[in-house]
Amino acid sequence: MNVRRKLLVAAAAATTLALGSGAALAQAYPSKPISIIVSFPPGGDTDALARVFAEKLSARVGQPVVVENKTGASGTIGNSFVAKANPDGYTLLFTPNTMATAPLVLKPGTGAVYDPVNDFTPIILAGTQSLFLVVNSSTGLTNLKDFVAAAKSGKVQAYASPGSGSPMHILGEMFNKAAGVKLQQIPYRGSGPAVIDLVSGQVPAFYTTLGPVQQYISNGRLTNIGVADPKRSPLQPNVPTFAEGGVKDAEVGAWQGFVGPKGLPADIVRTLNGHFNDILKMPDVLDRMKTLALIPAGGAPDALAKVVVEHNTRYGKVIKETGIMAD
Repeated sequence: MNVRRKLLVAAAAATTLALGSGAALAQAYPSKPISIIVSFPPGGDTDALARVFAEKLSARVGQPVVVENKTGASGTIGNSFVAKANPDGYTLLFTPNTMATAPLVLKPGTGAVYDPVNDFTPIILAGTQSLFLVVNSSTGLTNLKDFVAAAKSGKVQAYASPGSGSPMHILGEMFNKAAGVKLQQIPYRGSGPAVIDLVSGQVPAFYTTLGPVQQYISNGRLTNIGVADPKRSPLQPNVPTFAEGGVKDAEVGAWQGFVGPKGLPADIVRTLNGHFNDILKMPDVLDRMKTLALIPAGGAPDALAKVVVEHNTRYGKVIKETGIMAD
């Protein structure tokens, strides 16, 4: 009887161990495809870089990683979709800092509602970018002084942005105030459509990151006349800062990062953060980021959390002071 009892206990223990192992395998992450939501259409920096990360992440985890574009309302449609998603690691958001500012400028009922600070789980700050003022070369404008004069005389009356509440929109309104002009914002659903209209001459000017416009600057169709940084960009060292051009107090930067829904488990955050940090060290990824004029960042999730709070607070104050509101 003692021998039989020991055998039964051993069998039960083995069964429990097997069931536990099976459960662990069933819960291994990821065990199915991952969706990366981009809240803007193809053609811009965010979409392009998201696809680079998707390809690399897929190869590392052995599961399909698909980029889905959910556009509209200055990115808040896609952002809200992720905020409300199941926090299981299978729905992620790759976003510029528009995520932290767009809800602050949209009129009630015109966009999806979410809290940039509390409705997401930060995963990683992928990179940072400078913002530039670029004009169609047919305007004949080659510097900020002439641009401001053209704005005051009515020769230039509007500027394009990738969307209301974007850092480019905020920069445009800060520039208006600092330069004493009243250019009207023309918001687009991302940089891609805005660049098309800028190159064709439908709009005269565009506040933008460098990536979407670099080829047109190189071929002379567009002219880069200023950077909204305290110092000149190493990527465009011949382009003066706004302050150098006589427009002070108009400095705005941009960033790109990964977040998940609120409540994303810590072990999944660690897994994704580790993969993305490794991807950010790959030479071909660094080359692609250089092409897009992105300076790699990386690090712990807290770095992104800090930036989201900082931008939401700083630009929230600017938005309130300047009365920025989406049309």
